[in-house]
Amino acid sequence: MILINLLRAILHTLFMAVTVVPWALAVLVAAPFLNSTQIYWMCAGWLKVAVASGKLILGIRNKVIGFENLPVGSTAPAVLLLKHQSTWETFCMPTLMPHPLAYVFKKELLYVPFFGWAMARMDMIHIDRSKRTQAFNRVVEQGQRLLNQGTWVIMFPEGTRIARGQKGQYKSGGTRLAVATGAPVIPIAVTSAKCWPRKAFIKKPGTVEFSIGKPIPSVGREPDELMREVEAWIEAEMRRLDPTAYPAA
Repeated sequence: MILINLLRAILHTLFMAVTVVPWALAVLVAAPFLNSTQIYWMCAGWLKVAVASGKLILGIRNKVIGFENLPVGSTAPAVLLLKHQSTWETFCMPTLMPHPLAYVFKKELLYVPFFGWAMARMDMIHIDRSKRTQAFNRVVEQGQRLLNQGTWVIMFPEGTRIARGQKGQYKSGGTRLAVATGAPVIPIAVTSAKCWPRKAFIKKPGTVEFSIGKPIPSVGREPDELMREVEAWIEAEMRRLDPTAYPAA
């Protein structure tokens, strides 16, 4: 089984490498003639291909719980705060959500050949982490503009991929943005590490669950207190979805 999963992982990696180059080049050529929303959905098209190939080659399927909790309306704002266990949810979220998403990410990713070059044409929030105050001001400024136009901002409050069954330090950047803009927070639990472990090349077939929580109003809240509520919901939901990963529970 390990050998089969290794071969699947190699094939999937090769498939993504081969497809991202022409897709990114097409984005670069088409970008001057498209608006930001059109560029986003063009890039999301490759992510749909990557996720579909993950299902076909790797045997990874998605199950989404709580779609009814998402805000309704073309310009309804939301700040999505996710559990982050692997690259899988980064690829999947734009294919699952009905609104364009704006990731908050370090600007160094823009220099990744082809993939980063295409990302640079998208209307997202890239920051310089060495300039913390300026970085957050940019997040609020850009975030407000994007939320006003119906783009949802997505952030990983733990900041990095966390191993299955573990909990990182939840940082309040996402709730600070929500409070500053008045947008509701949508907490989301993800069990991707069951199939795509953190920093692992070999993946396992199975089902990844995305559980979308009810919107949490941000108006009149303190960012730290709001993040504690987000953290409590996500971590409790993770233990419900993946109880074998948390033996102490």
